[in-house]
Amino acid sequence: MSRQLTLAFAVVLTALTARGTASQPVPAAEWTPSPAYVALFAPAGAPPGAYSAYVSDASLDTVVRRLQQDFSASAPTGAWVAEAVVPFEAFGQSGRYDRSALARLYGASRARVARGPRIEDGQVTEAWTLISPFPDPMLRRLRSGVLLIVLKVRPPEGHRGGAL
Repeated sequence: MSRQLTLAFAVVLTALTARGTASQPVPAAEWTPSPAYVALFAPAGAPPGAYSAYVSDASLDTVVRRLQQDFSASAPTGAWVAEAVVPFEAFGQSGRYDRSALARLYGASRARVARGPRIEDGQVTEAWTLISPFPDPMLRRLRSGVLLIVLKVRPPEGHRGGAL
């Protein structure tokens, strides 16, 4: 993720912690846990359990439409809006993946990405990144459907909720 985009996302997350709206996750039956993607795209120094990854056969438009409906009350402007970006913006620069293999895989095409927070008890608990199409874990072919990368966000100091 570019530094500018990371900073903008951090500002949005900070602003959201003041809101008091709870949200519900995407139905679990639609998502398959895919830890191989954590090994590829999570930053090398990330604490164990900070990231998780899931895949779905649903289209990005379907997932985004559902998220916009479910999270509309708590979503900041720009959340859950799909946009076409170069692969390095979609997957960030700090993962352990082979950058040249990813670049060859996407070629001149772009990934569609939607980002947004998950809020519980007025606190941002997770930052979600949805990517479509996405590579298989061997970076050999692009898959249709959606890759969801979840970052667990620590609650602000003084928050009395449970540990993440």
